[in-house]
Amino acid sequence: MNAGKSILIKLIDEIPESQIPEVIDFIMFLKNKQDNQIFKDLISASESSIDFWNNDIDDEVWNNV
Repeated sequence: MNAGKSILIKLIDEIPESQIPEVIDFIMFLKNKQDNQIFKDLISASESSIDFWNNDIDDEVWNNV
């Protein structure tokens, strides 16, 4: 286990049980923030792909296939 995780576990062990839900909430916030960024990156990649294929020349070629 790396040093950061060890420190985090030690701190969690030291806080009162009543604060554990707040810690969990914050960790979930960080995880969701990361997941949202991954999703935004995926949308961005998809949009650039769509921009490449969505053009009048290709539309005309495919209309005549």
